[in-house]
Amino acid sequence: MRAHEAGALHGQAGDRGPAWLRRPDDVDALVPQLWARNVSKVDGVVTVAGESVTDLAEEFGTPLYVLDEDDFRTRARAFRDAFEGCEVYYAGKSFLCVATARWVEEEGLSLDVCTGGELAVALRAGFPPERLALHGNNKSVAELRRALEAGVGRIIVDSLEEIDRLVALTAETGREAAVMVRVTAGVEAHTHEYISTSHEDQKFGFSIADGAAFEAVSRIVAAQRPGEGGLRFLGLHFVPPEMDLGGGFGIAYTTQDDPRSPAELADSLLGIVHAECRALDVAVPHLSIEPGRAIVGPTTFTLYEVGTVKSVGLDGGASRRYVAVDGGMSDNVRPALYSADYSCTLASRRSEAPAVLSRVVGKHCESGDIVVKDEYLPGDVAAGDLLAVPGTGAYCRSLASTYNHVPRAAVVAVRDGEEAIRADHFEGARDRAIMGQKRESLAMSEEEKELTAYHEAGHALCAALLPTADPLHKVTIIPR
Repeated sequence: MRAHEAGALHGQAGDRGPAWLRRPDDVDALVPQLWARNVSKVDGVVTVAGESVTDLAEEFGTPLYVLDEDDFRTRARAFRDAFEGCEVYYAGKSFLCVATARWVEEEGLSLDVCTGGELAVALRAGFPPERLALHGNNKSVAELRRALEAGVGRIIVDSLEEIDRLVALTAETGREAAVMVRVTAGVEAHTHEYISTSHEDQKFGFSIADGAAFEAVSRIVAAQRPGEGGLRFLGLHFVPPEMDLGGGFGIAYTTQDDPRSPAELADSLLGIVHAECRALDVAVPHLSIEPGRAIVGPTTFTLYEVGTVKSVGLDGGASRRYVAVDGGMSDNVRPALYSADYSCTLASRRSEAPAVLSRVVGKHCESGDIVVKDEYLPGDVAAGDLLAVPGTGAYCRSLASTYNHVPRAAVVAVRDGEEAIRADHFEGARDRAIMGQKRESLAMSEEEKELTAYHEAGHALCAALLPTADPLHKVTIIPR
């Protein structure tokens, strides 16, 4: 089929989706590989660990990120166990708050952070600094200084300027910086160019091919002063004595995806490393990996409320059904940024209506504000229904914005089907409302009443990224 003049979004007829998308036999059924392990449907209503989305929406509003804590922990353990003898760093950029940092620590993983902000969250969570790695292509002097003061276990250097900064800081502080060198191996991944990070023409790392990596290692080795501070060379981020294989492991966003399990990844990656080391007659380095999305991605779905439904006539007598929800690119920019595909389901009731190909869109003033490009939904989906989009644990909240001044969605972590909340407050009266008090009973100005009435639609305002350590607290709100 020839390309559509208006672009790829308009190239398919509204009643015919992509080749991989099949009309479901049961439009109400969940596709198990897309959802967290404790998600199911009861009488058509999506539940997570026994908690119904209708109850969650009533209490916390929508849009809402709903996270299965047990699923997160199980996936973290699966990587830890599969890569036994290796260091497993959870990639915090995918989704990080104090709660998840503590889960990562409790499950025996290390933690990778890439800014001073992520480092601050990790330290606030009490994460052991020696199990932290600091990434980033443009670390400031202040960020590097804080990493040295905290005793971060490794710093992955990304530029010659950064090496110079570390040399100066270690001389000033008398502290030693354990460093790895991030290199680009000239590998082209078959993915969107914005998330491909190992080819030559991009901002990350030192090229092996043009000699930049050799120069970086030479400078680091020259700056080593054992016992006197300075730099300590650990190895290359991507050989001996240590080698970090990175991350980027996939998950199932739709039925076209068939990701490998942690055990399969370990067999493949470790097998390659050991075979190459034998061929080169070198010792196998200490290995590390950085899964992020593969741990948190499937643990979370985003819950939306439908606002409008309309059919738009297309060429040739076709039409497309648009289902608009109360979130969009502010809570998941990946479809707009990467053309990422997602799935969804009617979450609040059972439907006997036939499946109709639909496009789920957000409420923002952008034509590219698409949540799910193509999905079969019941033909009777209407305003007030809830939709759930799985696989939104990674790079959704962490890339979220307040575009069009839409408040950020809250995050709720659920375990064991019991509900209790613990959150630090800020701005006084507005926040007490999330703990069950009526807003009308609070002493607020008319301006405050207007603002909080808007937030009543489902956006809990909390300041601290505080989880609960109390086993009686089964549902934790993870504030913004």
